[in-house]
Amino acid sequence: MAFDLQGKTALITGGGRGIGKAIALTLAEQGVNIALCGRTAETLEETAAAIRAEGVEAWPIVADVSKLENIQDFVRQAVTAADRADILINNAVASQSAPFDEQTDEHWQYHIDVKLMAYIRCARQVLPYMKAQGWGRIVNIGGMTARITAPLRVTNGIVNAGVANFTKQFSAHVAAHNITVNCVHPGTTATDRMLQGFARQARDAEVTVDEIEARQIASIPLGRLIQPRDIANAALFFCSPMADIITGQSIAVDGGSADAVIY
Repeated sequence: MAFDLQGKTALITGGGRGIGKAIALTLAEQGVNIALCGRTAETLEETAAAIRAEGVEAWPIVADVSKLENIQDFVRQAVTAADRADILINNAVASQSAPFDEQTDEHWQYHIDVKLMAYIRCARQVLPYMKAQGWGRIVNIGGMTARITAPLRVTNGIVNAGVANFTKQFSAHVAAHNITVNCVHPGTTATDRMLQGFARQARDAEVTVDEIEARQIASIPLGRLIQPRDIANAALFFCSPMADIITGQSIAVDGGSADAVIY
C-alpha cells in the first residue's frame, strides 16, 4: 500500500533502537528520508544502514535531547542535509524503573527534560519549516502510563500525561498551517527498556522474568506483547493522507489491555 510520502523527510528522536528504529524503517519503506538522533553513534549508524537499504537517505546525528543546544543542532543539521522537515517523530525517552521512594529529583528532572521538554523544544524548532511549506506531521510517542497507574513507572505517568496534554494544546496552535499533531500510547512493547522493567518486577516479586512476561501477556486481551512495528504502523497512519483530518488525538496501541474508557 502506498501512503504518498515519497521524498518527504522525517526527523526522529531516539531513532537508533526500539520503537524509534521501527518507525524509521517503516517510514523509509514508504520513501521517506530519515534524520535520526540518539546518544549512541554505533546504534545510529546501524539503523542508518538499514534505512539506506530501503533506497532512501539517512542522516544519523548524535544528540542528547535533554539539552536545548543539542536539539537545535540536530534540527539544523537535518534541515541542512535534507533541505526540508516534513515529519517529526518525538520518541526519545529515559526513565528509571523504580518505586516512588527511589525516584530522586535528578531522576524526575532528567525524565522531564528528555521527554516532555525535548518534545516541546523539537516541535518549536521544526515549526518554522513546516509553516513555510504549509504542511507538517508531528507524532508524539508517550506510553500508556499517561492513562494508567504503574508503581515502578511513576515518572513515566506524569511525563506521558504531559505529552498527551501538549499534543492537544499544540495541535490547535498549528492547525491553520495544515500541521497535525497526534500522540501514540504504546502498551507493553517488546523493547530493551521493557525487559529492564520486567527484571525489576521479577526481583521485587521474587519470581523469574519469564513469569513476569507471562503475567503481562495474560493481561493483554489480544494475547501477545506489542511489537515496535505495531507502534510504527500507528505513526505511519498519522503521517499519511488517511489521517489528514485527524489532529490533537491520542491513541493507545496496547492490545486492549487498558481498562479506562476514554471519550
